Amino acid sequence: MQTLMALRKESDAVRVITERLKVKEMGPADHIRTKHEVKAFVEKGSESVAESLLRRASERRNLGQQFSAKITQSHGRRLSQ
Repeated sequence: MQTLMALRKESDAVRVITERLKVKEMGPADHIRTKHEVKAFVEKGSESVAESLLRRASERRNLGQQFSAKITQSHGRRLSQ
């Protein structure tokens, strides 16, 4: 969390933070939502905001990975039938 607070001062903070949060592993809507949250955090965030941002980003990544696995499984079954 301290790292996130320090990254706010970077010139390209939104890009750096979103890369570290691995937003590209999320679904499109979650990716966009997280980028908006990061931008708001960079503009005027606190430690509590950083903590919730990290938690939600992790949850979204996990959901995206679970969804991808489910889709892949579904397509595999359909192709083998």
